[in-house]
Amino acid sequence: MSLAYRCPRCGNTDERFIGYLNGKPYCRKCILFYGEKVEEKEHSSGLVSLKLNYSLSIEQDQISSKLLSNYQNHVDSLVNAVCGAGKTEIVFRVISYALSRGQKVGFAIPRRDVVIELYVRLKNVFYQNSVIAVYGGSTSKLDADIVVLTTHQLYRYENHFDLLILDEIDAFPFKGNDLLYRMFDNAVKGNSVLMSATPSEEVLRSYSRKGKEILELNTRFHKHPLPVPKLVSLIPFLKDGYLIKTLKTFLKENKPVLIFTPTIYECENLYNRIQRLVPGGCYVHSKLKQRSQIIKRFRANQYKFLFTTAVLERGVTIRNLQVIVYNADNPLYDEHALVQIAGRAGRKSDAPEGEVIFIATKISDAMEQAKRTIESKNRHL
Repeated sequence: MSLAYRCPRCGNTDERFIGYLNGKPYCRKCILFYGEKVEEKEHSSGLVSLKLNYSLSIEQDQISSKLLSNYQNHVDSLVNAVCGAGKTEIVFRVISYALSRGQKVGFAIPRRDVVIELYVRLKNVFYQNSVIAVYGGSTSKLDADIVVLTTHQLYRYENHFDLLILDEIDAFPFKGNDLLYRMFDNAVKGNSVLMSATPSEEVLRSYSRKGKEILELNTRFHKHPLPVPKLVSLIPFLKDGYLIKTLKTFLKENKPVLIFTPTIYECENLYNRIQRLVPGGCYVHSKLKQRSQIIKRFRANQYKFLFTTAVLERGVTIRNLQVIVYNADNPLYDEHALVQIAGRAGRKSDAPEGEVIFIATKISDAMEQAKRTIESKNRHL
């Protein structure tokens, strides 16, 4: 009997996730995604404000024009762009076009911290249009010209967005989550734009099979190469000493540093071991309630360095940033994660260079592949 039931929300037919209440079936797979649905109250006037204080590079402009053309021809697009290529900037033109026709625009991202940061950017760029951020704890208003939201909030927007942009398609918790993919598809009324610096081969093959267009941007907007990681192999006893020496060198040169660790435990433990010898830093991870304030202080140069987990793997642009990955051979770090982390360095046009150092006991295949991938992208310069 349960096999005949198909969840209208997520399409689940797996009897393991189907329960019964008063004889009626319900889906346990998406039961957490129940709440207020959007009621479309605001209708865009068709007026658009687009305020940019800079010009796109030739490559950015070409991709931007192609995205607009695809949208006008009802074609979905996937943008495969290197870290720091300026993915956000290249979708402004198609967003502007959609708004000028009174259409609804959504910009979805898996991580809340990045949603908040992008909301501020879009509010400044489209300063006369209504822009809101929707995420857990911020759902009092659900409708606007542009809705910036976490992927978990997409369930509120069935068949709602004329243009739905999804950045960081390879990031947790969206990556490999069939339920979130289904919610994304359900939210699209018109067409979509997917973006990533590290899309999986599976995603690329799937997109090609469906006849959708893949657009590649292999250079950063400032035309400087991606920092190539330095791979350092040391016995465990020597790793802390190497880290301390390297950190002190960067700080002496007044360069901010992010030190990535694979787990929360290692993040706190390593900070406690190091901070007596190298003062002036702090640590952040997903379980730390005050992480937003700590990150803000780091941006303001009140902290000279931060130990961090994957919470700062994406959406971070800080001038002159240097990057260290401690225990880079941990199985939690695959090639894509290491490429993303390396992409935090050298993002600013007035400071396009930066060091990236992977510290490990043994050089892993993922470390070597990440280095080869970055070197291959630099050959496009």
